[in-house]
Amino acid sequence: MAEPTLGRRFEGRAVLVTGAASGIGRAACERLAAEGASLACLDLNQEAADQLAKSLREAGADARACSCDVANAADVERAVHEARSHLGRLDLVVNSAGILRFSHSHEEEVEEWNRILAVNLTGTFLVCRATLPHLVESGGVIVNMSSSAAIKGTPWAVAYAASKGGVQALTLALAVEYGKQGVRVNCLCPGAIETPIHESFHIPDGANPKLLRRLMPLSKFGKPEDCAAAIAFLASDDARHVNGEFLRVDDAMCT
Repeated sequence: MAEPTLGRRFEGRAVLVTGAASGIGRAACERLAAEGASLACLDLNQEAADQLAKSLREAGADARACSCDVANAADVERAVHEARSHLGRLDLVVNSAGILRFSHSHEEEVEEWNRILAVNLTGTFLVCRATLPHLVESGGVIVNMSSSAAIKGTPWAVAYAASKGGVQALTLALAVEYGKQGVRVNCLCPGAIETPIHESFHIPDGANPKLLRRLMPLSKFGKPEDCAAAIAFLASDDARHVNGEFLRVDDAMCT
């Protein structure tokens, strides 16, 4: 199948992406840069973020890397300030930073539960909180990252599922609160996507292997680029009347 011909829907737009150095975040940066965006690439892994930004600049984009722990409020405020100062404005925020661990729910450590919610849910909130004043100025867009885990029963991932369900509720609340101020807030619900997170998957000892069917797509695993294309749609003017939406990218996984 031929690759789609990309337009320049994000020419002149400034974009901040978290979790930018790998997986869906990296694919989103590459897609948005290819469509003309200037980017602030935030990731906990500074070296990997630097390598991504370098490759984007070599391809002709304006891209800057910034280290950021999204679970740390002060770090988020600093990184957003640096991104805004470099880019001059903010038009789009993509919250892609996230972590996933598998275990039996009755064996889930409180520390692990807290860490997953801190990154996936609180981190999304902190980035939204820090960027919303700038997005109100620009009439901007937020795309958050939920998951199929928030829609269907997902075994061995209770903290992850809870965090992603929270992202959906957060998305809808922000869409309603800021819609009349010109800000759109939507979220993506990926299913089984070939990313470093899913490559770390393992069945906990003693788990029922029949439950694996609940984690499988209808035909094949998706690619990060599939999610990047959906992010670009939700972020673009093509979706100007889409607000508070949860867009599944899961090959009928949740059907």
